[in-house]
Amino acid sequence: MDFFNDISIYGNRAAVITEESELVSYSQMLDASDALKNQINKRCLVFSLCGNCIESLVGYIGFLRGRIVPVLVNEAINNELFEKLLDSYRPDYIWMSAEKANTADWGRQVYTYGSYALIKTRYENDYSIHDELALLLTTSGSTGSPMLVRQTYKNIITNANSIAEYLEINNTHRPITTMPMSYTYGLSIINSHILKGCSIILTRKTLMDKVFWGLLKTHEATTFGGVPYIYEMLKKLRFSRMELPSLKILTQAGGRLSPELSKEFAALCTEKGIRFFVMYGQTEATARMSYLPSEYALAKAGSIGIPVPGGEFWLEDENGNVISSSDAVGEIVYRGDNVTYGYAESFNDLNRGDDNHGVLHTGDMARRDEDGFYYIVGRKKRFLKLFGNRINLDEVDALLKAQGYGCVCSGEDDHLHIYTTDKDNHASIKSFVSGLTGIHPSAFEVRFIESMPRNEAGKILYSALK
Repeated sequence: MDFFNDISIYGNRAAVITEESELVSYSQMLDASDALKNQINKRCLVFSLCGNCIESLVGYIGFLRGRIVPVLVNEAINNELFEKLLDSYRPDYIWMSAEKANTADWGRQVYTYGSYALIKTRYENDYSIHDELALLLTTSGSTGSPMLVRQTYKNIITNANSIAEYLEINNTHRPITTMPMSYTYGLSIINSHILKGCSIILTRKTLMDKVFWGLLKTHEATTFGGVPYIYEMLKKLRFSRMELPSLKILTQAGGRLSPELSKEFAALCTEKGIRFFVMYGQTEATARMSYLPSEYALAKAGSIGIPVPGGEFWLEDENGNVISSSDAVGEIVYRGDNVTYGYAESFNDLNRGDDNHGVLHTGDMARRDEDGFYYIVGRKKRFLKLFGNRINLDEVDALLKAQGYGCVCSGEDDHLHIYTTDKDNHASIKSFVSGLTGIHPSAFEVRFIESMPRNEAGKILYSALK
């Protein structure tokens, strides 16, 4: 079953609960989606500026049903970056809020639904699009970059079914959105729950907004997910003291949650009767590659778990040899039907075939314990050599954080840059890292920054530190 062509069976069941508490049924959503796709009525590229609202969801479902290829972009993108993307891909149409449509001359308005407008651009296109190409998404941290991930119909259908299977999603589940639908993790939550006929609470509000918690309580949300940054926020908001009886499932992905915080939430969820799933994925694998079954959340805290149904993991050393021993570190490699075709950088790449052939070298370094559970230890590119010593920057970040310092590390071989939001303690930070690594302090430089640069999903933008 797929989540865009086969969901008419859910009829008058509520598909969406809006921020204004309006109920939109599956039949109403599909009628609106089909009316939109019929305005285009050809296979082409459309840019969809997404917010967590019914108009964005109607566009997404309609484009998939009409075999129109959407590029999902966060609605908050600034006009200059957006224009660069438009020039790189030359879409036939743009689906965007009418308010943003009025901020520049994007083309001719041909249709409206709710607060959104369909714009016919002025591009005269003669490029072709691969038959299997379904969707284009930005990679984490590259909102303004022309590099997009090419996802196929098989990719998104396979991954939605796989996620629904291991989370045991059924139509009594009611997720509330915490991340933009233009972000692969946020989108995967929508896909897998629509597949099962669930009602989704769509909101642009964040966890810092009282409206979010009001919606969660009023409409009895059962599920929400978050990146590590969201779990850090939950801890500050004293989630442990909150009374949320409807909440039954919490999921985490979008980066490595520290073992300490993972263990803390695993124990807390056990007390509250909530199933807690730590997961691992990348846009290049559509969304999810692994999950830690909730019954192991405490015993295997810090682990990304096991491959999703239909997927396979192994580890490779620097020479591409498979590592068979337990607890040895290597690059984690994944095989599955959710591995995407690869990247695109312009409209010239839209007819390209499969670059990955079902296998993804993730760039993440991991170990596998004797029970077959995997643990990420860092990024392949987040290792430096300082005077011949191999340093894991993610590990240094975690140890600094454990000492109470707000720091992230970057740099190049023989020189480590430590960025901190702490105006003081620079000498003690340098001294701590020197003692930790046994390397002379001349190899480290501490730099003050006002705030940590983060992308829309709350992940650190290391590229912005340079």
